[in-house]
Amino acid sequence: VQVVESGGGSVQPGGSLSVSCEASGSIASIVLMAWYRQAPGKQHELVASVNKGGRQDYGDSVKDRFTISTVNPDNTVYLQMNSLKPEDTGVYYCNARGHDGTGKTFDSWGQGTQVIVSS
Repeated sequence: VQVVESGGGSVQPGGSLSVSCEASGSIASIVLMAWYRQAPGKQHELVASVNKGGRQDYGDSVKDRFTISTVNPDNTVYLQMNSLKPEDTGVYYCNARGHDGTGKTFDSWGQGTQVIVSS
């Protein structure tokens, strides 16, 4: 299963960006899709996730500013980021988990996309 991110880029503080991610390959079902980020000098952290039931979870630092949404059965997840702050800068990684066509579980990651928030 392959995961490919797109979007990101540079924006001034207070601005908005969106990133998207598509999982493809032999996918029987997706259990969860999530965004994580790696900021300079900081640990890898969860940004937002959505499970197959539609439940959304957000990291405390992005609640009320970021929104995660999915398009199924396209196996695509979007992350809308508003009111961006310099501390949102980092590499954003998409994660997809589920079962492939053989019934085995998969836990796949994208290559990451850069988000820079700076004046």
